[in-house]
Amino acid sequence: MYYGLDIGGSKMALGVYDASRRLQWETRVATPTESYDAFLQAVTALVATADARFGEKGSVGIGIPGMPETADGTLYAANVPAASGRPLRRDLCELLGRDVRLDNDANCFALSEAWDDEFRQYPIVMGLILGTGVGGGIVAHGRSLKGRSYITGEFGHIRLPVDALTLMGFDFPLTRCGCGKLGCIENYLSGRGFAWLYQHFYQQSLSAPEIIARLEQGDSKAKAHVERYASLLAVCLGNILTIVDPDLLVIGGGLSHFSALTTLLAERLPPHLLPVARLPRIERARHGDAGGMRGAAFLHLTD
Repeated sequence: MYYGLDIGGSKMALGVYDASRRLQWETRVATPTESYDAFLQAVTALVATADARFGEKGSVGIGIPGMPETADGTLYAANVPAASGRPLRRDLCELLGRDVRLDNDANCFALSEAWDDEFRQYPIVMGLILGTGVGGGIVAHGRSLKGRSYITGEFGHIRLPVDALTLMGFDFPLTRCGCGKLGCIENYLSGRGFAWLYQHFYQQSLSAPEIIARLEQGDSKAKAHVERYASLLAVCLGNILTIVDPDLLVIGGGLSHFSALTTLLAERLPPHLLPVARLPRIERARHGDAGGMRGAAFLHLTD
């Protein structure tokens, strides 16, 4: 059995998958926030429960926000304070008596989609999350590309390309990102960026769902806004796709629920790719909130 743990700031979700990658059981508990011992105990208790339920010692994979293993072997995860700065992988390997694999939660999202029954046919899969922030991951032949510092797929911290300023105007404001840099595309392409762009052009504060609701009612400002957003997304993705050249692009996060986005993006991307480039297949994520759990479990699939 393959155990996948999706650990966030408020909850730990465990999913158990069989050899056919089918979910057999899942459960969740609150994430301990103060005591590292309590955090370890919560993880080991979940695994022990699964072992007892299925009569075997399943493999363990964990998806967690941040850098699962820094240069000194410790976890860096600001949203998981009880374990941040601790040698989590090493300690869990010892406590559970098996190989425990950790990866960034965005990488687990991409891995989950790459191992979808239909998507398995694609050698290179790029996952793009358009949610609270902008992130994602790259999967090559079933394996997540982590990078030396687990930042492969941090697409949101690429700065706006010159074509974006041609589109939006050279007086377009370069806002400061949480990472400290100016002009990171996360500030414009995330869910909050989607809303910020509307406010910037129309001086009205609306949430992303409110804007999309107006679009569905035929509002001309909402229509112009969505077309502008899709064009900006295409400009920024053009550079990324030129580097990655994936077979499949899967879009997740809150904005992926806006089903027209994949069509708009496919229409606008070709002018921003090399003439010889082939447009990847573009799909919405298939596995939603279960992606982190699934991807974590599948960290062991390529053995």
